[in-house]
Amino acid sequence: MNATSLRPDIQALLHEGTVIPAHPLALNASRRFDEKRQRGLTRYYIAGGAGGVAVGVHTTQFEIRDPRINLYETVLKTAADEIAEAALNRPFIKVAGLVGPTEQALNEARLALRYGYNLGLLSMGGLQGWTEAAILDRVRAVAGVIPVFGFYLQPSVGGRIFSYEFWKEFADIPNIHAIKVASFNRYQTLDVVRAVCHSSRRDEIALYTGNDDNIVADLLTTYRFAVDGRTVEKSFVGGLLGHWAVWTRKAVELLAEIKACRAGGHTGLAELLVRNVEVTDSNAAFFDPGHAFHGCIAGLHEVLRRQGLLEGRWCLNPAEDLSPGQMEEIDRVYAAYPHLNDDAFVKQWLTQETVLL
Repeated sequence: MNATSLRPDIQALLHEGTVIPAHPLALNASRRFDEKRQRGLTRYYIAGGAGGVAVGVHTTQFEIRDPRINLYETVLKTAADEIAEAALNRPFIKVAGLVGPTEQALNEARLALRYGYNLGLLSMGGLQGWTEAAILDRVRAVAGVIPVFGFYLQPSVGGRIFSYEFWKEFADIPNIHAIKVASFNRYQTLDVVRAVCHSSRRDEIALYTGNDDNIVADLLTTYRFAVDGRTVEKSFVGGLLGHWAVWTRKAVELLAEIKACRAGGHTGLAELLVRNVEVTDSNAAFFDPGHAFHGCIAGLHEVLRRQGLLEGRWCLNPAEDLSPGQMEEIDRVYAAYPHLNDDAFVKQWLTQETVLL
């Protein structure tokens, strides 16, 4: 099978930089798939101005691939159908999460293409016993089927640390179009950006932050390196984030504000750096780093439940719920940073969304 190429309008939006929420999974009280609210979430992201969605990723819950649950194809198809029905007059990036050993990742890539997904977000999680060379061979195989969105997943949630040399070779692979850096670590983030800057494909790869602990600062920062006697600069242009699965309308406004700051001589930079701390504080309440991120998905579900977008915060794994004190932390950041939530937008939007009411 020949590699699918990226549509020019999707490529342009990807490089311009946009908000790509990591799409949660809607369940009912019986922990069964809630198609109505799943479709509603996709419409919420579209209405909120997101430039795409990532489906079948960590926020969608990896258990969807369990043969006894068997929801991976269902969630891909549901989102794709809803996006098609929206009949948008703008490009909208559809990203499918791809995991597992090479053959599993290839099968998921082919399924994603069947439902019109533009890129595969290729996780390197769960491959701890593999050499970097073997993982790169897997990347090449998948990139031979679907345009690839690379993914540096932090070790505390199943990822591993890769060398600078790995990322340099990764960036050189044709059909890699973007990399989500979610290392939650400045040194490892720097490895990826420096590697991309030293690649001959540097202008073909868009950098997206997945560092939910440093979103605004990532988007404000210019990375500058001397490469072969000339200066090369690279910046994060957007985000593919679990954090942006909630308060999405405000995330869209925030990215626009950051772009205006960068284009306007960094006017308003100091205030945006304050916002960085506020966003990170909010993320700590949602993602639960104090308990090794145990409550990260339930935390997002709780916000969506409060807004009326989900019926509850149930996860496929019954043991997955808020950690002790996490509810109080969500209460705290809601009270501390009312300008960060999009409750008013959601409330107004829901009055028109009769399907959810």
